[in-house]
Amino acid sequence: MQELSTSDFDYFLPKELIAQSPLKQREQCRMLKISRKTGAIEHKHFFDILGYLNKDDILILNNTKVYPARIIAKRKTGAAVEVFLINPVDNSSKWEALTKNAKRVKEGEILEVSDDFKIKLIEKMPSKVDEIPKYIVEVIFEGENIYNVLNKYGSTPLPPYITRKADENDKEDYQTVFALHEGSSACPTAGLHFTKELLQKIQEKGVKIGYITLNVGLGTFMPVKVQSLKDHTMHYENFEIPLETQKLIEEKPKSASIIGVGTTVLRCLEATYQKYGKIIATKDKTNIFIYPPCEIKSINKLITNFHLPKSTLIMLISAFLGKDLTFQAYEIAVKEKYRFFSYGDCMFIDK
Repeated sequence: MQELSTSDFDYFLPKELIAQSPLKQREQCRMLKISRKTGAIEHKHFFDILGYLNKDDILILNNTKVYPARIIAKRKTGAAVEVFLINPVDNSSKWEALTKNAKRVKEGEILEVSDDFKIKLIEKMPSKVDEIPKYIVEVIFEGENIYNVLNKYGSTPLPPYITRKADENDKEDYQTVFALHEGSSACPTAGLHFTKELLQKIQEKGVKIGYITLNVGLGTFMPVKVQSLKDHTMHYENFEIPLETQKLIEEKPKSASIIGVGTTVLRCLEATYQKYGKIIATKDKTNIFIYPPCEIKSINKLITNFHLPKSTLIMLISAFLGKDLTFQAYEIAVKEKYRFFSYGDCMFIDK
C-alpha cells in the first residue's frame, strides 16, 4: 500500500454546512448509516439508533465534562487579554494556556479577572508539536475548587469554526447529558445526540452502557502541518477506564457488539488494547495516532460526528471504515447537505 500523506485526507466543504448552533432536540439530527462490509449507505435520524442496537451490546460513552475554559482577564492598563486554560500541570495551581492579545504581556505579570480570581503568566512555552505558543500560568483564586471559579467567570470553549460568541445556552448545549468528571477543554461531541430518555430506552432494550473518561484537549482538533503522517506527533490526553467497564466487556457474549461513541472512546480503548492485548481497568495517558492501515481491534461499531479536513480525526475514521468508504460517505454527506462538526449531524458506522 502506498504511504498516505496529509493531503490525501482533504475534502471540499462549503462553509454554510458548518453547524453554528445545535438543533433544539438533540436526537433529531440526521444520521448517515454506513456498513463497513458492504459500503451501503442509508439516511436516518439519530433516534433511529435504537433499531441498530441489540440486547447485550455494549455502548461505551465518554463521561468527561467540559469546563468553561475561556477567560477574559485585564492588565493594569485596562487592556483585555483572553486566556484559554488547557490542562492543569501536575495537580498544582499551574496550567498550560493559550492566549490572545498577550504580545505585550511580560512573564510574571498578573492579569485580573475579578477581586477573587487572577492569572499570573509564569513563562512562555513554544510547542514543538504544533508551533502554537503556550504559556504556563498560575491561577490565583479564593476557594478550594478551580472549576467552581471557572463556572463563575469562564465561558464555553466553542471551537474556532463556530464563529459566533458563546452564550448562556452553550453551557448546556455543549455538554453531554451524561457528563460527570470535569476536565475537558473540548466536548466529545458524538455524545451530544443522546438524551436521557433515549438512553433509558436503550437500556430497556437490554443494551449495556459502559463509561470511560478521556479529557479532551485541543491537540485532538489541531490540523496536521506535516505532509508525512509519520512526522506528526499527537498531544497526550489523560483517560480512565473503570473496573465496571472492563467487566462489561469481559462478560459480553461473542455475538454482541462493542459500540464506541466518538473518536475519544475509540482512542482510549484502542490505546489500551494495543498496550495490553485487551481492555483493562486503568488510569493512563495516550498520544496514539491512528491512521490507515492501522487495524482497529477494540470496537465493532462507531457513532461519530463529521470531522475537519486533514485532521487526525478523519484519519482515525479512515482507519476504522477504510479511506475510500470514508471519503465516499463524506462526499455524499456534503451533497445531501448534512450539518458538519461539533453541533452537526453524525455517522453510524455499522459492521
